[in-house]
Amino acid sequence: MALDPITAGIDLATAAIQRIWPDKSKQEAEALAAQLTIVQGQIDVNKVEAASSSPFTSGWRPFIGWVCGLGCAWNWIGLPVALFATRLAGHPVDMSGANVTEMMPLLFGMLGLGSLRTFEKVKGVA
Repeated sequence: MALDPITAGIDLATAAIQRIWPDKSKQEAEALAAQLTIVQGQIDVNKVEAASSSPFTSGWRPFIGWVCGLGCAWNWIGLPVALFATRLAGHPVDMSGANVTEMMPLLFGMLGLGSLRTFEKVKGVA
């Protein structure tokens, strides 16, 4: 704290201005740092899960990928072939495809992360 009244007044005015009109870039930087901390924590958890020898811990991402892949294969390959075969045999069966409206966002998210990982490997980052 300054001893002369002019510097003390300037310090007081500066403190008041900063309380009334806080620095937006400082707040944004603090918010970004908090988000990065959360993301880094999730990355650390993902590394521990992937290193696990238990298939119930390390295998859930590949399992979800296979389920989504099989659902797509059924909808666009298996179902048309099965419908054609049953009609050709003279016993048409009413079958429906998998609900892709819930599956596709998950699959696209996984494919996006997979392509990012491939990009990192090509660039030599990881």
